[in-house]
Amino acid sequence: MRAMTDRRRAKIEKVLSQRQKDLTLVLDNIHDPHNVSAIYRSCDAFGVHKVHLYYTDTPFPHLSEKTSASARKWVDTVRHGSKESLIGELKNTGYQILATNCTPTAKPLREYDLTMPTAIIMGNEHSGVSEELFPLVDGEIYIPMFGMIQSFNVSVAAALLLGEASRQRQLKGMYDTKTFSDEEYQELLADWLER
Repeated sequence: MRAMTDRRRAKIEKVLSQRQKDLTLVLDNIHDPHNVSAIYRSCDAFGVHKVHLYYTDTPFPHLSEKTSASARKWVDTVRHGSKESLIGELKNTGYQILATNCTPTAKPLREYDLTMPTAIIMGNEHSGVSEELFPLVDGEIYIPMFGMIQSFNVSVAAALLLGEASRQRQLKGMYDTKTFSDEEYQELLADWLER
């Protein structure tokens, strides 16, 4: 176990105080372990507290401890076995639920207020977001592109979406105020200090 220095404790306290408990991603049957690892790294970098996993037709990939352990260590994970479990938890928590898509009904990411409690569903590398989820979401979101290729790699798309959410949240000063209650913060801090 790593020795706890004052400097390390101060970093843990600062990072935890900036975590956005009301911003999350849903990984929908994403199979490539490199993509999943990269998404976890982006979540940690942009202050996402928790990632939701929706794996119904694809096994969750085996992630190399060497490449993913550092980021996954700091981002909580919740697994869901059904669409009812996934959508129910997100709706009960007050999230607007957005699904990535490239259809005429999708809106550009900057048209959404990502300072609201937001969950963004990132679809599978080949088939996109699971069809059964679309009737249950609040909107569809896409990243405007100006080249010949129609879509970004899912891990790149996740970073771009979180980057925009972070930009909007920084402008509102949301990283300057803890999103956890004092009790939640102290409980999480005790846990993080043991990681």
